[in-house]
Amino acid sequence: TSDPKGGFIGPSNVSVKTVAVALGAKDDTPVILTGYIVASLGDEAYKFKDDTGEVIVEIDDRDWNGVEATPETKVVLEGEVDSSWSYTQIDVDSVKLAK
Repeated sequence: TSDPKGGFIGPSNVSVKTVAVALGAKDDTPVILTGYIVASLGDEAYKFKDDTGEVIVEIDDRDWNGVEATPETKVVLEGEVDSSWSYTQIDVDSVKLAK
């Protein structure tokens, strides 16, 4: 039996960790992306970039968790793929500063 203490801390089964892989992933696939938010596109939409490409990410105001980011701030975004026939973007659940 385990002690019910709180959330999970440790490795995850999330295998989608780059923009290139996320752009080819199915709708609702979990992702953890590390890179840079390089532009605000309005309406909680941002351009996110890593070494493999760029993707539009949607970050609700409440999901910033107090993080302030500039285009030079390396961040880790956790969320899931939101795709339809015409676009793929990432619906972000949390923003953290990269360690």
